[in-house]
Amino acid sequence: MRNTGGERVDEAVASAVALLRTATDRDWEQVRARGLEWSCRMTAVHIAECLVGYAGQLTGRAADGYVPFEISLEEGTGNEGALRVIEAMGGLLSATVRTTPRDVRAFHSYPFRSANREGFAAMGIAEVLLHTHDIAHGLGLDYEPPAETVSYVLTRIFPDVRPGPAPWPTLLWATGRGELPGRAPVTEWRWHNNLVIGGDRLTLEGITPASAADLAVGGDGGFTWAGDGPFEGTREGAGIMVKQYEEGLLRPEWGMFALVRREDDRAVGAMGFHGPPDEDGRVEIGYDLVEAARGHGFATEALRALSAWALAREDVTSVFARTEPGNTASQRVLARAGFTRVAADGEEPAYELRG
Repeated sequence: MRNTGGERVDEAVASAVALLRTATDRDWEQVRARGLEWSCRMTAVHIAECLVGYAGQLTGRAADGYVPFEISLEEGTGNEGALRVIEAMGGLLSATVRTTPRDVRAFHSYPFRSANREGFAAMGIAEVLLHTHDIAHGLGLDYEPPAETVSYVLTRIFPDVRPGPAPWPTLLWATGRGELPGRAPVTEWRWHNNLVIGGDRLTLEGITPASAADLAVGGDGGFTWAGDGPFEGTREGAGIMVKQYEEGLLRPEWGMFALVRREDDRAVGAMGFHGPPDEDGRVEIGYDLVEAARGHGFATEALRALSAWALAREDVTSVFARTEPGNTASQRVLARAGFTRVAADGEEPAYELRG
């Protein structure tokens, strides 16, 4: 799956600026953007601040906070000048997303305190699209950005939002700016960057709906894979995750994780939950590795890390796993990770790790 974040940033900025240029002769200072305390002028400056701020997080490799800077327009800058600043800041984010290595993450407060280049691209695009909508409404303009650009945002930082009949109305509804038939109004919202869990030799990277969709149809999901690529179970799991997303049942932190080897940034397998904890606090887990990565303890390391993350939550009391009767290698992995064999629901051996 090719890194298209820079292209999507360019598309978002171009669509926004093209519309707003039709109204540069208006007084943006005296008109308030829809739903905000800011004027249209201040909202335009905010868009530029977000674009360069997200670029700064990535280029500065910010680890535990926001890079401390802000921008301001020169005195006497008109509306056209403000749009030129948006274009310039958009270009900085676009170039940064194109050149930042895939494994780099930088600080962002919500929800898991970091984001990768796709996350920052999606957040920057969201700021452009949504606040251009706010400005346009204040100025009495109609705005609808490219559908693929909106989908980029939804499938990367809104994984818990069930797709609607069209991307743009869905994003507006998900951010409290519109209505969708059959859905209650949204009064509070947050986007969701993917969860990342660190191990000794591996990083467990939460897979987004965009990556899952690519994996399910034979793609790489945006990862460089060891050996011959994803094993069959990874692609099947990705397909299940896509179905959960399409049905609005996906809980991002209870989804699927790519197991990425730190030494060479290659994915060696996948591990994930079958869904959120049940009413008894039990969560079921599954995994597989590419053949070239087996026998090195990667599955055991990942299983320990993901199980520890789950059991640290108040809503989880145990982690459960099943294996095929003849899969002794998987059974040894579970035993090394601290699981004990329990009575099976069917013919498959079952194992459990309790908090």
